This record gives sequence, structure tokens and C-alpha cells, in this order.
Amino acid sequence: MSGNRTDLTLQASVSQALLDAGCVRFRSDEPFRLPSGWTSPVYIDCRRLISYPALRRALVQQGLALLRDRDRLTGIDVIAGAESSGIAFAAWVAELLNLPMVYVRKEARGMGPAAQVVGDIRPGDRVLLVDDMMAAGRSKVAFCEALSAAGATVQDILVLFDYGTFPTADALSRWKPNVHALATWRDVLDVLNKSGDVPEAELSELRAFLSDPPHWSSAHGGIAG
Repeated sequence: MSGNRTDLTLQASVSQALLDAGCVRFRSDEPFRLPSGWTSPVYIDCRRLISYPALRRALVQQGLALLRDRDRLTGIDVIAGAESSGIAFAAWVAELLNLPMVYVRKEARGMGPAAQVVGDIRPGDRVLLVDDMMAAGRSKVAFCEALSAAGATVQDILVLFDYGTFPTADALSRWKPNVHALATWRDVLDVLNKSGDVPEAELSELRAFLSDPPHWSSAHGGIAG
């Protein structure tokens, strides 16, 4: 892994890029309700990044640099894109690494080997799963289950953004993949604290959420764990 100074520079630059692309959203009237049942005062929409060629190219390259620094690029057999937002990013990663790619559906469709994992996956393949973001990890569980059922091993998960607030390690404990993210909400908050671009009331709400996500979620109509 690279030193803390390099990581912090990366996290700050990625956070600023997400803000510049309009991926970060605040809501003061009511919380965002995530599919997992958690609530949050902020929402990330990394799907917008596909519209910015230079930005998406830089983020993919930064993701690969992070994996290279952590010595996680050796031994990968297949890049797996997570339906649906992770497919494009996985394709760009696979192209740069000159590796085969598959994509994984959230739910099986039909029967047969390609019901959930689309592409040529083989027993024993070591997989890098790529997605745009991770919140509670529920969809990552479905992807890991599908890849494992195909006989593959999910060694690493690369996401552009990780909420960094919910117990994803517990959700993924069966597979114990190494999870790599370019930025979290704490990184975004650090950038916003310096920029002054967001009203203090919204920043205060984000700080309250980050200090105790289960309590904030429960107090705003969501689950607490």
C-alpha cells in the first residue's frame, strides 16, 4: 500500500472530481432512503461520471494505480462488472489490463450458466469485481454469491466510492474480499469543509450522520443495523 500522504491526495482529488461532476447530493427536507433500508442525508450518483471522458479515464487509472500500489493486480484472471452501473467501469478496467470480462446480474434471469454471470467464467478464476459505489454491500453479496456459484473466487472489489458508514465487512464476511475505494463520505466532507461550497446546516447534518450512522438512520425512519 502506498503511504498515507499519497492516499490522502488521491482521496481529496477524487472527492473534488465527484463534486465537480455533480455526483454529490444533499437533501434537507427528508433523508435519502437506500435500497438496504438505511437512511442518509447525502447521496452519491457515480453514474454521471460516464458523461465525462477525461474524468472517468482519470478515475479508472487512479483505481488501477491504487490496486498496483497495494499489490493486488497480480493473479487476476477475470474482471467482473456489477449490474448495471459497474459494467462500463469494468469494461474500461479490463481493456487497460487486457483481461477477459464478464458481468454479473443482481438476480438470475432464466436458466443455465449465463442466468446471472454473463460471459466466459471458469471454475477457479480469480476475479476483480468492479462497481461504481458501495453503501451497505447488499448488492455486492448477490454478486459474490453468483460468482462463487460459478466456481470463481472474488479476491478484490474495486469501487469508485464507498459510503464507509455501514457494516459491509459483516455482509461480505463469507468471502472476505479486499475492498478498495477511491473516496468515502469522510473524504468528501474534508473537501467541503475547506471549500465553503455547501451550507453549514447541510455539513452539520453530514457530520452528525458520520458520527453515528445507525443512530442517525434510525432517527430518520431507517434501519439501525
